Amino acid sequence: MSAAMRSRTPDRLCAEAVDLARAAAEEAAHPGRVGDHVEVVADGDRVVTHYFLCEDPGYRGWRWAVTVARASRAKAVTLDETVLLPGPDALLAPEWVPWSERLRPGDMGPGDLLPTEADDLRLEPGYTGADEPPPNSAVSQEMADLVEAEDADVTAGPPAAQPAAPARGSIAQVAQELGMRRARVLSRYGLHTAADRWDESHGPKTAMAQAAPASCVTCGFLVPIGGSLGQAFGICANEFGPADGHVVSLAYGCGGHSEAAVMPKPPRPAPPVIDETLVDELPLREGEGAGEAEDEDLGHS
Repeated sequence: MSAAMRSRTPDRLCAEAVDLARAAAEEAAHPGRVGDHVEVVADGDRVVTHYFLCEDPGYRGWRWAVTVARASRAKAVTLDETVLLPGPDALLAPEWVPWSERLRPGDMGPGDLLPTEADDLRLEPGYTGADEPPPNSAVSQEMADLVEAEDADVTAGPPAAQPAAPARGSIAQVAQELGMRRARVLSRYGLHTAADRWDESHGPKTAMAQAAPASCVTCGFLVPIGGSLGQAFGICANEFGPADGHVVSLAYGCGGHSEAAVMPKPPRPAPPVIDETLVDELPLREGEGAGEAEDEDLGHS
């Protein structure tokens, strides 16, 4: 509705029809649910809307809007429509937000399933090796590298500029390759106690893993770790998972598994079907239908 139309002076006869508008509002609402008359707004030529406060506790700040009108050169005011509308201070439901945007890290519990979109930026296709040719094949990458190495020229430069061959066999060289150049490392006992702690907190016997659709060993959010513990553990990288940033057992699992489900498409509501051939008679107030039925029974008796 434009501002120019709302600022129009209300029609006098329509504006004076407060009793007609209140009667219409009380007929639509339950008894005692229509409050004081608030204002009159001009909606057009000889079209006026009366606003009444709604006394229903469940609709705090709402108003009954009753629109009345009259024909040109006519003095009789007729009812147009009656509707319950929110006022400036009405208590309204918050704007609906999709569940995927409401979800926060830590909200997932045992049995909850978090579908992952097919084009999730956090995931990419993994390597399976199904289409890779055998190593001895003539079209394999290894054979191509060997042929290229045999045909390559000698590296340019003086002999002093060529890299020296590594000193193989020394303890320092072996320790450096294994990443063990530290004063002390975890003992077998230390490894076992750490594994027991991690398995107890994020292992297959937890409630989350028992209700999970699949285990972490097949999840795309699992970050592998090195060493002997990498054979049984990894790190979860799913920000919505309950174990994000924690070391988890490969047998652990949660509803945030990358391949557990596909993001469902939003349901498309069916088009409304309006049957204009039949009219359903509904009582306007509670108990009205029962009273009419009793009157009909007394009339037939």
